[in-house]
Amino acid sequence: MCGILAVLGCSDDSQTKRARVLELSRRLKHRGPDWSGLYQHGDCYLAHQRLAIVDPNSGDQPLFNEDKSVAVTVNGEIYNHEQLRKKLVNHKFRSGSDCDVIAHLYEEYGEDFVDMLDGIFSFVLLDARDNSFIVARDAIGITSLYIGWGLDGSIWVSSELKGLNDACEQFESFPPGHMYTSKSRGLRRWYNPPWFSDSIPSVPYDPFVLRHALENAVIKRLMTDFPFGVLLSGGLDSSLITSITARYLAATKAAKHGGKLHSFCIGLEGSPDLKAAREAADYLGTVHHEFHFTVQDGIDAIEDVIYHIETYDVTTIRASTPMFLMARKIKSLGVKMLISGEGADEVFGGYLYFHKAPNKEEFHRETCRKIKALHQYDCLRANKATSAWGLEVRVPFLDKEFLNVAMSIDPKSKMIKKDEGRIEKWVLRKAFDDEECPYLPKHILYRQKEQFSDGVGYSWIDGLKAHAADHVSDKMMVNASCIFPHNTPKTKEAYYYRMIFERFFPQNSARLTVPGGASVACSTAKAVEWDVAWKNNLDPSGRAALGVHLSAYAMCKSPVL
Repeated sequence: MCGILAVLGCSDDSQTKRARVLELSRRLKHRGPDWSGLYQHGDCYLAHQRLAIVDPNSGDQPLFNEDKSVAVTVNGEIYNHEQLRKKLVNHKFRSGSDCDVIAHLYEEYGEDFVDMLDGIFSFVLLDARDNSFIVARDAIGITSLYIGWGLDGSIWVSSELKGLNDACEQFESFPPGHMYTSKSRGLRRWYNPPWFSDSIPSVPYDPFVLRHALENAVIKRLMTDFPFGVLLSGGLDSSLITSITARYLAATKAAKHGGKLHSFCIGLEGSPDLKAAREAADYLGTVHHEFHFTVQDGIDAIEDVIYHIETYDVTTIRASTPMFLMARKIKSLGVKMLISGEGADEVFGGYLYFHKAPNKEEFHRETCRKIKALHQYDCLRANKATSAWGLEVRVPFLDKEFLNVAMSIDPKSKMIKKDEGRIEKWVLRKAFDDEECPYLPKHILYRQKEQFSDGVGYSWIDGLKAHAADHVSDKMMVNASCIFPHNTPKTKEAYYYRMIFERFFPQNSARLTVPGGASVACSTAKAVEWDVAWKNNLDPSGRAALGVHLSAYAMCKSPVL
């Protein structure tokens, strides 16, 4: 992932201001270590830190149209750029970069072009002819983006909080699927799929349609001019993505970067993920890389993780830490891009608490709530934990076209029914249960859901809780609501993370970018109402799904602080 920073309409166009913009942009250099660029037009600045994956020789940014009247700084990948170029026959492109189409699409179609983009992106487009600009973020929020306002009337845009948090009076997360235009001086949603409404879908489940949609989502992401790999935990989602990638890799452009597919996994010694990933890799024939870490390794990295992930959410930090450690190892091997399985649990109701969904209507509404919040949780984790080391993650389960198919299925088919042999994500498992040409062995295809922070080893979370208990006293917890009135920490672990976050990001705007509310096994606050027992066992671990997880916390045991 690249890093972008824009300052629009500031009151100072001096060399001092330019130097300040460069200084702030350098805070994002970990996201794009390959090149830096800065374009200034009057009182507007567009800065870019590049991670080169497509067309490394001529795709440096900012990007321009033919006469340089339109400039763009963008973080993302446009998977349908070759098809879009065919619509722009009267335009001349300066590079082979997939993002080069953005300025030309704007010239041709105006601000309505954003919905034509099939990919992940955050960008700022500046039209020097009238000094107008557009800011946009991808449909689900796979790329991170923030917007802020300066006292001088300027608008700031950055890939991460650290690019603007001490330069703006107020700032906030830029909402996914939205765009901001200077002409309207406001936000509007450009992404409006049918499943965003309250209506319950009724399309009959067709396993072959679902399979075809996911295969297409994976194939279009095999677009790279550098070595890549897959994240393989051994669970259903990552194993399916790895299987599809291995099956179709030879027919794609990505195949020119080596022979066999490389897969990566991390865990504590003897963890569930390591064993399952090894089995999946052996079956699929990948070149498998297994990384180990200790609880102490993870604890030592917590401060770096919170600085890069920019959150104090407990479950995000738990899962981000092993991913952060793994990303560093992967980068050292020369890999720049990864395919990963984020999003499937939100789309198909894969979290174990979905076993308690009272009906198909509430099941579907909860999946919608989870997808809409992904930019604050799993997308934020996947993006920033890897970008910290100059890596890019692509997530096929959150492909726009795949979402249209998966979210149109009658949720009755997604419901978990043990008496009928239907476990979580049954529709996905069934779609790839091919007897003649198996994608995966049965025991992997039907493995119970493990959240990433659990699967790396159960002692990881237990170790974090114990460490926090050593650093946060009972007396500190008594005054927690006075010290942290917003999103007051309920556990010592949450309090410990909050202290670190506030040290890096002390502004009130920063703490407001982090979501809060009750959760059990990664549920939304609304879903906690599904089971009265959960109200006394609020913990984001999958083991908090009492009576569902095979290694659930003891029923009589109180949550460890």
